[in-house]
Amino acid sequence: MLHTISTTMGKVCPQLALESSTTCTFTCKQETFTLWMKSLVLNGKGCTVFDSNGQIAYRVDNYNCKHRAEVHLMDQNGDILFTMLKKQYKLSRFWEGYRFPATRNDHKGPCFRVSKTYKISKGGSIYEVELGLDKNQPYIHKIESSTCNSACKISNEVGVVVAELRRKKSHSGVDLGDDVFTMVVEQNIDLSLVMGLVVAYNLINSKM
Repeated sequence: MLHTISTTMGKVCPQLALESSTTCTFTCKQETFTLWMKSLVLNGKGCTVFDSNGQIAYRVDNYNCKHRAEVHLMDQNGDILFTMLKKQYKLSRFWEGYRFPATRNDHKGPCFRVSKTYKISKGGSIYEVELGLDKNQPYIHKIESSTCNSACKISNEVGVVVAELRRKKSHSGVDLGDDVFTMVVEQNIDLSLVMGLVVAYNLINSKM
């Protein structure tokens, strides 16, 4: 089984190294990652993110597949960066992200909240992202899906795209599968925050 996982990982990220990279908080330049919608834990659900050198940068390993009300985004060492909690208010369901380990009784408040809106874009949907909630300085980002799959763009409050998720292709232009994506993050962007938003977006769409 480990050999099978290792072989598959090699196809998803050919430059995969055994060591993990050190995750930088903010991007110094535009950076590209590979997002594999698979957990490295047997029978687990989640995703694994590789940097441009093929080293593990982030991961989500959800052991409790039946009740995904709490999900943790971890760095390469398994340290929790965000705890994501599923919430509901009246008929609206959404996911909230808390920095570091958190509980439902956390009084600091969430760092972000992601919810699906009823607005429809060309061929996809729009998701509202509320940021800065833990500092009482809220501002809005937007996630716009381009198709029925997990591909999407994250835009800031003035409409500038700060990150994009799209199907990953081989050098010959062949899709590597519906669970492998290229994630491009622009300069001066909080990587772990973007990753948290991507995870919440996929959780809303039951992709992990």
